[in-house]
Amino acid sequence: MNKIVLILFSVMWLASCKQPEKQVEVIAVAQAHSPKKKVCCESNIPNRFKPVGLSNAVLALPDENETHTNHAGMVWVPAGSFRMGADNQQAEPDEYPKHNVTVNGFWIDKTEVTNAQFEKFVKATGYITTAERKPDWNELKKQMPPGTEKPADSLLVAASLVFVPASHEVNLNDYSQWWAWKAGANWKHPHGPGSNIKGKENYPVVQVSWFDAVAYSKWAGKRLPTEAEWERAARGGLEDKIYPWGNQKVSEGLPKANTWEGSFPYKNIQRDHYYYLAPVSSFAPNGYGLYDMAGNVWEWCADLYNNNYYKTISNPAGIKNPQGPGKSYDPDEPYAIKRVVRGGSFLCNDSYCSGYRVSRRMKTTEDSGMEHLGFRCVSN
Repeated sequence: MNKIVLILFSVMWLASCKQPEKQVEVIAVAQAHSPKKKVCCESNIPNRFKPVGLSNAVLALPDENETHTNHAGMVWVPAGSFRMGADNQQAEPDEYPKHNVTVNGFWIDKTEVTNAQFEKFVKATGYITTAERKPDWNELKKQMPPGTEKPADSLLVAASLVFVPASHEVNLNDYSQWWAWKAGANWKHPHGPGSNIKGKENYPVVQVSWFDAVAYSKWAGKRLPTEAEWERAARGGLEDKIYPWGNQKVSEGLPKANTWEGSFPYKNIQRDHYYYLAPVSSFAPNGYGLYDMAGNVWEWCADLYNNNYYKTISNPAGIKNPQGPGKSYDPDEPYAIKRVVRGGSFLCNDSYCSGYRVSRRMKTTEDSGMEHLGFRCVSN
């Protein structure tokens, strides 16, 4: 059919030999019917519904720390220039053209924000995350093509997206084979009801939306990095390299990041010793002393996503401190407002995603929360 496939909603009843469980799965499918494209672990995952009452007012949190940022746990990235964008044949069209960028110096967190850090924020502010709020259809439908029918109210519940490994080889163009919309999944229960973060204080916080990341950053007196700042930091001072550590393939030598090793999404041989998330700082840092700039979890950036953005800013003289496009646009989901995410996750590997390349650009809606999506902060 020469049209966009709209949202498919399905309720799945799953049974366990120990305990029956009702799992609500909402699969958001927005698929342009052009020739098949290379599959990717982020570009075709469903987007999280926007919650009731979520607006800029939610971000009006205490700001007394804004001019007193504590740089403990951060490193300084010096001002300088670098070539931003595609480095090898795995690059996608939105990574071109490679262009000259100059950024001012900035502080950046050594690691992704942890569960312990986020919990401190929640206790101090009483903040309620996107995944803990009931979705609002009036907001959700703004991301959908006109005429999209409202789903049953029983499906519009506080929930988020979790990774469910397949038991066998599946069609990698159908992300519903490994993503499930679970009621009760949130940062305290990242894999859904029955999961928790006890003993995982030093793991990256996940199931956080862009709004949640901005709120934490504001409270901490920091902000989210621009996409240019993130890539400069990830490169660690190396020029025109594919990964934060250089050009050695992720599968060669000692494990360098938490990634999917084996046949996605059903077999992970765990050469890096982790199946799901890893504690922060589990692998060697890059040249700036930053951990997990590749793998573990995707990281939110401040920038809106536009697939043609690099083409609009590239010029021989270069560009200084780019802030991202003024308008979001993703041809795969033209009605959705999306932000850039960077760095790859524990679900990425070369045959499927290669998200841990320093130039790899990904995107998702601002209200999305997932089991492999977190963030880190910067400050001036």
